[in-house]
Amino acid sequence: MFKKTLLASAFGAAMLTAALPQAALADNTLRMAYDADPVSLDIHEQLSGGILQLSHMVFDPLVRWTNDYQFEPRLATEWEQVDDTTLRIKLREGVKFHSGNDFTAKDVAWTIERLQRSGDFKAIFETIDSVNVVDDHTVEIVTKQPDPLLLNIATYIFPMDSKFYSGETDSGKAKDEIVKNGNSYASTHVSGTGPFKVTGRQQGVKVEFERFADYWDTESPGNVDHIVLTPINENATRVSALLSGDVDFIAPVPPNDLERVEADPDAKLVTMSGTRIILLHMNQERVEAFKDARVRQAFTYAINQEGIASRLMKGFATPAAQLSPEGYAGHNPDLTPRYDLEKAKELMAEAGYEDGFSITMMAPNNRYVNDAKIAQAVAAMLAKINVRVDLKTLPKAQYWGEYDNRAADMMLIGWHADTEDSANFFQYITECPNAETGAGQYNAGNYCNPELDKLLEQANLELDKDKRADMLQQIEQGLYDDAAFVPLHWQDLAWASANNADIEPILNVMNFPYLGDLVIEE
Repeated sequence: MFKKTLLASAFGAAMLTAALPQAALADNTLRMAYDADPVSLDIHEQLSGGILQLSHMVFDPLVRWTNDYQFEPRLATEWEQVDDTTLRIKLREGVKFHSGNDFTAKDVAWTIERLQRSGDFKAIFETIDSVNVVDDHTVEIVTKQPDPLLLNIATYIFPMDSKFYSGETDSGKAKDEIVKNGNSYASTHVSGTGPFKVTGRQQGVKVEFERFADYWDTESPGNVDHIVLTPINENATRVSALLSGDVDFIAPVPPNDLERVEADPDAKLVTMSGTRIILLHMNQERVEAFKDARVRQAFTYAINQEGIASRLMKGFATPAAQLSPEGYAGHNPDLTPRYDLEKAKELMAEAGYEDGFSITMMAPNNRYVNDAKIAQAVAAMLAKINVRVDLKTLPKAQYWGEYDNRAADMMLIGWHADTEDSANFFQYITECPNAETGAGQYNAGNYCNPELDKLLEQANLELDKDKRADMLQQIEQGLYDDAAFVPLHWQDLAWASANNADIEPILNVMNFPYLGDLVIEE
């Protein structure tokens, strides 16, 4: 089902990567359909699954996760904890950026400094005090205090081409400027070290990639030379494109089509349990009632997570009562979903809202599996406690701007812990919002509990794993008691491909396919 093609770029110069002559496109073309395309080529503009998937195609991290949660060397070849606050990293030599520039330690230091300026990433990198360039291929990362997750953080350091992004555009704009949901040099130009170069991009239509001829990883088994990524947000259309042979790899596979794909002799289905939590925020600054914990608790009692998971998601989800999935240090086994409609009505009456009230709700309609249907189901459930919901669903590209603006009383989001650690959930989703530090960057409920934040601060300095896990589980208990948000479920993952695409080895629970290693059979 893979087609051998020779494609010429038909895109304007402004959408091209570094101004390099394009080599003749090679034979093996992967036609790929995701539910949405990346919102930008600037990998520091937004912390999202789509951007991180792009990052692993066009860039390389210092280290990356294996399927058993170990660290695999990439642009970092070895590392040593010099003292409690200093990590020395040796960098891979002989690596080229797509622009032709050499990769050096200066690029790592430059990238970390830029990450600390990014609204979405700076909370993760707030722990770093300085980056010392020892020589061309050695850096020392110095933290403000002991950090048990520094290597976890390193999986999100994708060194950028500092020379390529330095200077100003013809219009006088800094090339390294980070513009949220805007038009910047970095959002339309890209030079990484990864297995693929971006050769053309039409937002919302397609993105084209070509194998980087000078890619450093000559031991990679990957043999895909050209990728065409087409966003298809309609689930049925995306699945039909695979089964008809129009595309070769799709994600996600919706729950309603799992059996259909699995039964097709020309398709391959791969599924695994996920760690992305789907939840709803209740904005306490927009709705006075949400300041009352009894109202927030009533909402959690009114929403049937198990019903959503079993019926709407067809069992392709795990009902949630907390942020941390099983296997994470903070997972609290004592917390379970608490659907109880009568209890919800009692709490509303006790809080003085027996007759309910009206709210607005927003959700994306092409970002998470069944996201719009989930929001519709929640609205119907809240109606049973006399809460009238004005629901608006939007495409992903439009939704994030509204989310950043906290444009509705309740907003839906999915979150995968970037560090594969419970603290990441708390740092972004429940910490008291602080624009200066980046804490609570995605806390659209404006929830704030200083006592839990202090416990998180202590946990992030604790090097004893058992003590740290106990602290994180206490935080989950506190959030549960407070009904800080409405947990729905952890979303399972499903991908499908043509039979001759060996996708299973490149997939992981983080949902960042390592497409550079993909092997297709002739």
